Amino acid sequence: MSLTVYNTQTRKKEPFTPIDANHVKMYVCGPTVYNYIHIGNARPAVVFDVLFRVLKTCYSNVSYARNITDIDDKIIKAAAENGQSITELTDIYTQAYEQDMQSLQTLTPTISPKATDHIAEMINMIESLVENGHAYCAEGHVLFDVNSMADYGKLSNRKLEDMLDGARVEVASYKRAAGDFVLWKPSNDQDPGWDSPWGRGRPGWHIECSAMIETHLGNTIDIHGGGRDLIFPHHENELAQSECAHNKEQYVKYWMHNGYLNINGEKMSKSLGNFFTVRDLLEIYHGETIRFALLSAQYRSELDFSDQLLTQSKAGLDTLYGALQKASDVPAANIDIKTTTAYNDLLDDLNTPKVIAAMHGLAKTIHVESGNNNLDTVATAKAELLALGELLGVLQLDTETWFKHATPQDDNGLSEDDIHALIAQRIEAKNNKDYATADSIRKELTEKGIVLEDSPTGTTWKRQ
Repeated sequence: MSLTVYNTQTRKKEPFTPIDANHVKMYVCGPTVYNYIHIGNARPAVVFDVLFRVLKTCYSNVSYARNITDIDDKIIKAAAENGQSITELTDIYTQAYEQDMQSLQTLTPTISPKATDHIAEMINMIESLVENGHAYCAEGHVLFDVNSMADYGKLSNRKLEDMLDGARVEVASYKRAAGDFVLWKPSNDQDPGWDSPWGRGRPGWHIECSAMIETHLGNTIDIHGGGRDLIFPHHENELAQSECAHNKEQYVKYWMHNGYLNINGEKMSKSLGNFFTVRDLLEIYHGETIRFALLSAQYRSELDFSDQLLTQSKAGLDTLYGALQKASDVPAANIDIKTTTAYNDLLDDLNTPKVIAAMHGLAKTIHVESGNNNLDTVATAKAELLALGELLGVLQLDTETWFKHATPQDDNGLSEDDIHALIAQRIEAKNNKDYATADSIRKELTEKGIVLEDSPTGTTWKRQ
């Protein structure tokens, strides 16, 4: 079976055929770095990280670019409010984003371009659009003329006349039409800016991604990914300016978008008090738990993100790690993951729920066949479970580390040193035949979520 993906532009699943089988190119919109990212921003990062992992099993050379938007009006506003320079603010939150992504087990992209490193390329693209009649200058701004592109709206399936007729916002005086969008805008003395043929200014949002893609991946790429909220206007406008700058050359072959993320059944919103940053969640849950929760639904579906989902995801990972712990003494077999049904589920437009179900089936097999002493079957199941975990970006820890991982949600106040000290006290009490004290220590640890397991070789422990 070959990889199939849902193409937003054609509105159907299609077999993935790269433009160049020797070099697959994928670009995913990254964050605007003016604060910590929220959990909704994390979903595309995790989803397309899985796609990156799958593509690497199919093709020898895959370039994956995920950008950093480090110039934007929100950034300017936040820097002014914080009394920081733009560079200080964006450096802090770029580093925080990269740390959060590492905690969510995402692989480092091949390229992580920053918008401010590509101002010259943006200016060159805008000049091309002006020269070929697709953009115009007005009151210090340069705008894309949507009426100059006959098929504008083809990505979002919107007709230009309907968009313009339906406009209900006040149209800026410098625009010829309501749908025209900014490629370059003037900067005052306080705002960051760069010299350009149109005066000192800064780029519009949409031109940034087009210029970075052109610079690092070329005029046409295989896959462009992002959240569903980016289809219009961001990706629609990217497509328009890039194709018009390159004589109608196709910009993207496959457009892929993940579904919305809701919080406890409601749209995530600061005003509703259900706005969660990844940084906040990482103080409570392990990154693998958050990642597993984000992959629990097929990526194009809406996902209801909740404490219940996170609790279920933690329990699910406990089950999988428990199976690996059960098979710790059995070497994993040599297998070709591509021959498995679960791998084909991933090739089917990243059907992660089916893969997760298969992983639980493998965990059950390990437990059952370990009891039956069928070690060859256990070895094969273990190998497949580990391989699928690698593709989903989970089961990346050793089992001891996983079960001993402390999080604030345990709320037991016990460090590993505390636990080892209590276990030592318990052993000493047992040696002194003070069984009441030994039982009391076990009870104290149990109440705080620490499970002890005694064996002839000693006492081990794990967190519930």
